[in-house]
Amino acid sequence: MTSNGSNENKIAIKTRNMNLWYGSFQALFDINLDVKEGMITSLIGPSGCGKTTLLRSYNRINERLGYVRIDGSIKMFGKNIYDDDVEISQLRQQVGMVFQRPNPLPLSIRDNILFAWNIHTEKENRISRSEQEDLIEKSLREVVLWDKVKDKLNSKATFLSLEEQQKLCIARLLPVKPKILLMDEPCSALDPKGTEAVEELIWRLRGEYTILIVTHNMAQARRASEECVFMLMGKMIEHDRTEKVFETPEQQETSDYIAGRYG
Repeated sequence: MTSNGSNENKIAIKTRNMNLWYGSFQALFDINLDVKEGMITSLIGPSGCGKTTLLRSYNRINERLGYVRIDGSIKMFGKNIYDDDVEISQLRQQVGMVFQRPNPLPLSIRDNILFAWNIHTEKENRISRSEQEDLIEKSLREVVLWDKVKDKLNSKATFLSLEEQQKLCIARLLPVKPKILLMDEPCSALDPKGTEAVEELIWRLRGEYTILIVTHNMAQARRASEECVFMLMGKMIEHDRTEKVFETPEQQETSDYIAGRYG
C-alpha cells in the first residue's frame, strides 16, 4: 500500500479495517483509507470491485438493504458514523450524495433547492421568504446555474437539460451545508460538453467541500481528482496522488488496469 502523500490536510474520513457483506457475500475486505479534507479523491477500478459499495457506506445508504453487515470503523471528523448515538438523518445532512443519473424532484426549481433544507430545518429556525430567495440564489450561483434559471424558478426542474439537472441536484444539497459530497459516476449520463461543465464545477467546489467521486472514466479520474484510490475485488490496492497513480503506480495490478489489460 502506498503512502497518502503529505499530511498538510486534515483527515475528513478515516476508514479502518472495514469489511462489508451482502448476506454471505463479502464485498469489501479490510479497507483502510484516509480521505483528506477539502480535496477531491477519485475511486477507480473495474465493475464490481466495490467502489460504489464503499462510497455508499459513507452515508450509510447501504443499510436500506436489510442483509448488509459491516464491521470496522468509519470516522468522519473524528466521530465513528456507526456509533449508536449517530442519527442517520444528521449524518446525511453532512454527507450529500450525487447519483449517476440526475434525480431532480418533479417540482419547481425553487422547491427542489429548498426541499432538503425544509426537511432538516426546525420550524422555529425557518427564515423569511426573502431570505429563502437569497438562499436559492446563493446555491444556484455556487453551481453556475443562476444566470440560466433565474427567470424560470417556478418551472419544473425535469424540463432542464441533463447537465443542468445534475448541477441542480448538487445545488439542492448545499443549503443544508454538507461537509462532504459523494459523487457516484456523476457524469455517466452526460455528453462531453456536460461532462466538462460538471468537472469544472467539481473543481470550483474543491476546498469548501471534501469530494469523493466514483468513476469508470480514467481520463476523468485524471482530470478531476487530486488523489486516486484503485480498488480490485473488494480490496484497496493503491492510494496516492492522482498523477503518481497514473504515471508511476507502485502496484502491478494498478499498472495493468490503467494500461487496459483487464477490467
